[in-house]
Amino acid sequence: MASNLLPTDVIKISATDHVPTPERQLTKVAKLIDVSKCIGCKACQSACIEWNDTHPTMEENVGIYENPHDLTPDMFTLMRFTEYQNPGTGELEWLIRKDGCMHCEEPGCLKSCPSPGAIVQYSNGIVDFISDNCIGCGYCVKGCPFNVPRIHKTTNVSKKCTLCSDRVAMGQGPACAKACPTQCISFGTKEDMKALAAERVEDLKERGYDNAGLYDPQGVGGTHVMYVLHHRDKPSLYAGLPDDPRISPTVALWKGSAKKLGLIAAGLATVGAVLHGIFAKPNAVTPHEEEEAQELVDDVDQGGDGYPHGHGHDHSHGHEQAHGKEQ
Repeated sequence: MASNLLPTDVIKISATDHVPTPERQLTKVAKLIDVSKCIGCKACQSACIEWNDTHPTMEENVGIYENPHDLTPDMFTLMRFTEYQNPGTGELEWLIRKDGCMHCEEPGCLKSCPSPGAIVQYSNGIVDFISDNCIGCGYCVKGCPFNVPRIHKTTNVSKKCTLCSDRVAMGQGPACAKACPTQCISFGTKEDMKALAAERVEDLKERGYDNAGLYDPQGVGGTHVMYVLHHRDKPSLYAGLPDDPRISPTVALWKGSAKKLGLIAAGLATVGAVLHGIFAKPNAVTPHEEEEAQELVDDVDQGGDGYPHGHGHDHSHGHEQAHGKEQ
């Protein structure tokens, strides 16, 4: 495909309200992963490591096929394996899924990020992390409904799949799609990928998978990485793929209405302080208060007890008691 990405094609920037409208609108792109074709060879993992020049640590074998055991700052994509006993057929199914960033149309990571320019989205749908602007706070991790970003412990920046934005910018597809030997990973315009998915779903239904379908969850506005699933009615069967992913209500509240209410409250407090400074009357001493203060001073000068007269204090009682003791 033709070169399809420039810095001027950004449409969303983290912690930035006003982003200039690009002069052109790129065609939406997507990666389609047909899990029914995947053989779990991990060629996509190796290609990702090689292209991005990362160095993931080989972890201990604990009796599962997943290695590393989870996504890491150096492992942007991970093959996940699930054994499923189908109650309908009684057969054991091996469900394999390539895990990684889904490149949401409404990215929760970008919405939750407080650092200007750390996360951007291009008009073709790709969501990219700009490490130079990342502060490593981890809010993108909390905002992602797919639990994908990881914080690097030494560089203290967030990392994830970029959908090979650098390759796309040069008119190439993602490295994982290039390396896949079964062509279970395809890349192209989103419309073309949805059409290809429809063909694959029809084929799966003819083979007995009545609930086969396309995973393109609308809770996040759709995604630019999509799956063809045998069991579209139960996405969680595939190593916990969210059934109905959405941006956390906490993030939506924090960056939405709560943020606006906070700004309004801060503005009202500032206005109130200014008005108080302009119109509030200064503290003033009344004639009565001056009279009482003068009585106190006179009483002390005369050797009294310092209490103002006429306030119910019995002076003579104390003197009489003291005099009686002396007798």
